[in-house]
Amino acid sequence: MAMAALVFHGAVALRSSLLPPLPALASPHLAPAMSLSLCHGIPPIVSGSLRTTKHKEKEMMDKDKDRKKTGVSWGCDPRSIENGTLLQDWLTNEGLAKQKLVLDRVESGGRGLVATQSLRQGERLLFVPSKFLISADSEWGCAETGKIIKEAGLPEWPTLAIFLISEASRGTTSPWFPYFVTLPKTPSSILQWTEDEVNIWLTASPVREKALECIRDVTETYRDLRATIFSKHPDVFPSQVYTLEAFKWAFGILFSRLVRLPSLGKLALVPWADMLNHSPQVDAFLDFDQSNGKSVVFVTDRAYQPGEQVFISYGKRPSGELLLAYGFIPSEFNAHDYVELEMGLDNEDPSYDAKLTALEEHGLSSPQRFPVRKDGFPAQLLAYARLISSRVSNPAQLSLMARAATEAKATANDTADVEAILSAEEETDAYERVLAVCENSIAEYTSFLEANEESDDEATDIVDSSARLSRTRMLRQLAVDLCKNEQRILFRLQYILRTDLRGLRTLPGTESMSGGAKGKAKRANGGLFNLFKWNIDILEK
Repeated sequence: MAMAALVFHGAVALRSSLLPPLPALASPHLAPAMSLSLCHGIPPIVSGSLRTTKHKEKEMMDKDKDRKKTGVSWGCDPRSIENGTLLQDWLTNEGLAKQKLVLDRVESGGRGLVATQSLRQGERLLFVPSKFLISADSEWGCAETGKIIKEAGLPEWPTLAIFLISEASRGTTSPWFPYFVTLPKTPSSILQWTEDEVNIWLTASPVREKALECIRDVTETYRDLRATIFSKHPDVFPSQVYTLEAFKWAFGILFSRLVRLPSLGKLALVPWADMLNHSPQVDAFLDFDQSNGKSVVFVTDRAYQPGEQVFISYGKRPSGELLLAYGFIPSEFNAHDYVELEMGLDNEDPSYDAKLTALEEHGLSSPQRFPVRKDGFPAQLLAYARLISSRVSNPAQLSLMARAATEAKATANDTADVEAILSAEEETDAYERVLAVCENSIAEYTSFLEANEESDDEATDIVDSSARLSRTRMLRQLAVDLCKNEQRILFRLQYILRTDLRGLRTLPGTESMSGGAKGKAKRANGGLFNLFKWNIDILEK
């Protein structure tokens, strides 16, 4: 689990639109098992019982109990450091500078890079030569595989996924063998979850839909590749190697390790550097240094003592996105956390069609999601709620309200103009609508958290193997941690909204004011909304 600046959103919209028309090796000395194709040693198939989920869902567990899941035969346990020496020796022999870091077991992340000596703030580390970068233009060990993929014109992500499978399946014949034996056999990304597990454990979180979309899109991309490329070249892409499980493994590696190197302008895997773990408290990033030996480096943003784990940042990512890409929730405070609230038009609204037209005119939809952070909610969320609450049907006024719900198109005067249109009752109703959505979401989190406070003894009654129980505990804890983080944000929003609503409802002498005038009086009298609202571009992905 390690990387910096992952371009995760670029991996979600996969499917056929990206396609053109058309180990656990017991010893590093083990050779490929057989030679059944042009380039591949077909690894032995590794089977095991499908791990099931929440103990309450006994019916689902009974259904899946006899299913088998095929895995990949390369890689290692995610906590293993035994092959770290092999990797570092290989890199050193090939030109890696002497390191001030060593791979070791760590409390957070399973394994990570630890300082071997005192490191000062601002120190440059790593210096991984460019020849070790794995990118879409890397040289293929199997020339025939590379030729077919290049002629197909695939984008970077599927190209890199196929490259990883191709090289990993070659075992010791691949020049990248010392790297592949250090990669986790089971990456921690959401791709290792079943859809049943996602639906059970992420049921209370908006992250659930993104998780399902990610799993389904990667699956659809694999099926498209199998239909358009793999099946047409079975000798080059043997079905025993290019399985859905192998494809999910490869994308799991890309999700958790692929970095964008700004100075180089490309996406790449960086062996050794990708052993660094993330901290939301750190502001150090990987980049490519053109002037210093053309290598990947990073600059420490704090001092480290010998034996301390050294961290980088994977970007300003909320805990939900870290769970999807990397399979963990930060234990420390994450200032980048947010939770999405969904609002939509009232189907019974007489002006429903006119309002929907106004929203679509400005690139919005019904329903629409808005991110809420720990320090408050975006101005666009309230603007959207005002549109829902308004009783106007004038297309120009509705268009103005929709415009105010988009930071990209709104002007400084849009909010004031919308407030002037609304009555005090409509303004109050807008706040109440946001509060209702917030409190409904809080209730869903509460229900989930209360249902998952059961003891491990209760879980043992249903889960019939230690491995399955361990996985159940892990998934439950990840889900509980995520839900607690998101619920805390909503509790804060609830407090802000209730305080502002009290101001709207109880200010003396404002009964006859317009919504805008009453809002201004309320905020001048100490309302919280202006202290916490912030602008976002909800159209930016």
